[in-house]
Amino acid sequence: MLADDIRGMAPHTTDWFALDAARVRAFAEATEDRQFIHLDEDRAAQTRFGGTIAHGFLTLSMLSAMSYQVTAAISGMEASVNYGFDRVRFVSPVRVGSRVRGRFSVAHVDEGEGWLGVHWDVEVEVEGQEKPALVASWITRVFLS
Repeated sequence: MLADDIRGMAPHTTDWFALDAARVRAFAEATEDRQFIHLDEDRAAQTRFGGTIAHGFLTLSMLSAMSYQVTAAISGMEASVNYGFDRVRFVSPVRVGSRVRGRFSVAHVDEGEGWLGVHWDVEVEVEGQEKPALVASWITRVFLS
């Protein structure tokens, strides 16, 4: 029954998350990706981006925080873990200081003993921007208690 409930979940839009300079710097330090387009406003202003941009992988990693809002309604969930992606595309850059949010919809659900594989169609939109930052087909494994 739980799998049917998840299959029937309405698409969900998360709250906004800021990708400010402090978060971008922290991500750069954690991943050792200190490319100037993420950290040096003056140099980045001279590029096609016109200023600093958030790491694509930072934007992608925000799916974890966003997913907590989406999976909170799943009753009987012991834990939910990242199982992988069938597809990820970085559609447009995210300027440092922008806010992003996720739009999640269930594509389908696989069932196993004590777990569900939830396949999400996800789009991360940037506030005030027509094109999304990224689109993905993400699979999470939901363990049931």
